[in-house]
Amino acid sequence: MSDTIKFNSSNLESSLSTFASQGITEFTLQDEAILSHKGKLLHFLEAFREKAGDVFLTLPVNASLLDMDVCKACSELYCTLEIPLEGLCKGGSYLFDKKFFSRRAQMLNTMGLVFGFDMNFAAAPGDSVKAFRDRLDFALSLYPNHIDFPQLEADGVSLQDGKLSSIKMPKPSATFSTQDIKNCRDTAFALSTFYTYGRAVTWFLAVLAPLKMSASKFFQDFAEWQKINNCSLESPWKAEKASHAEIEKMQLSFLKFKYEEKNKSELFEVVSNVVRLNGALSRAFGEGEESEVELSYNPDELLSGAAMDIQAFFDNSFIENSTVKVFMGEQGPDYHYC
Repeated sequence: MSDTIKFNSSNLESSLSTFASQGITEFTLQDEAILSHKGKLLHFLEAFREKAGDVFLTLPVNASLLDMDVCKACSELYCTLEIPLEGLCKGGSYLFDKKFFSRRAQMLNTMGLVFGFDMNFAAAPGDSVKAFRDRLDFALSLYPNHIDFPQLEADGVSLQDGKLSSIKMPKPSATFSTQDIKNCRDTAFALSTFYTYGRAVTWFLAVLAPLKMSASKFFQDFAEWQKINNCSLESPWKAEKASHAEIEKMQLSFLKFKYEEKNKSELFEVVSNVVRLNGALSRAFGEGEESEVELSYNPDELLSGAAMDIQAFFDNSFIENSTVKVFMGEQGPDYHYC
C-alpha cells in the first residue's frame, strides 16, 4: 500500500496482529531499542513471525547483530536486511574491516537471505575517493541484492552506531573536494540505476569479468553515459519511477558499447541472452508480467552456473534459437518454449 502508518514502540508488538485487517503488506522496523539489542530483536522477530508472517519486513540492522541466531530467525520470515557498510575513524584514518563483512555476507548468502548495503561517502574523517571506490568494489563482490545511498535522497535516513539519523549532504574536506563529492554522487546514482533498480545481482559480476575493469570504473563510465543520454542525477529522469524494462534497455545499450570498446563484441550475444532472460524472470516475480523472450542459447544453460563464465559459455555452448514464454508459476517464476 502507498500510505505510511506509524506505530509507537509501546504498542508495536500488540499491533502486529492487526496488520492483515489494515491491509499492511510491507513494514520497516525503525525502533532503535529493538534494532540495537539482540535479545529484543529476536523477541520481535518471533512475534512478527507469529502475528504478521505474511508481511514483507525490511530490517535495518548493523552487521554486528547478525549472528546465527538472528539469521535463523530472519530465514523464517519474508524479509530483507539493510546493512550499513561503514568503518571506524581512528587517528585520522578511516578503517574498514573487510574480513568481518565477508564473514557476515557469506553466512547470509549461505542461508539464502536477501540483504542490501547502505553506503555513504565523504561522511567520515579520513574517508577518500579511493577508499569509497574500494568499498564499492568490495560490496559488489559480496552479491548484495541492492546497494542504497541515503545521501542521494534529501530526506535520507541511515542506521549508524545503532541509531537512526538523518543524512546530511557531505561537505568538502582535505580528502574530498567539491568535484570529488559530485563525481561520487554521480557514480552512486549510476550504480543505483544499473544494479539496484536494474535488478542485476544475479548476473552483474559475470558480465563485468570479460571487460577486465573494476565495478567502480564501470559505474563511473555509466555515469558519463547517463549524462550524454539525459538520464543522469541532474536530469529530470528518475530511476525509481522508470520501469524495469526501460532500465534493461539502458543496461543492454551500455553493455553493448563497453563490449565493443573492449573488443569483446562476439560475447555480447551471450550477455544479451543472460540479461534479458533474467530480467523477464524478475518482472514475472515482481510485477506478475508475462513475456516472450527470443534466445540464441538453451534457457536452462543460460540460468546455470555455466553462464557465470561468459567467455567459457561462448566457447563451449551451441547456438539454439528459441522463444520462451516467461510467467509466474505456482512455485515462482517459470518459462516454457513457445
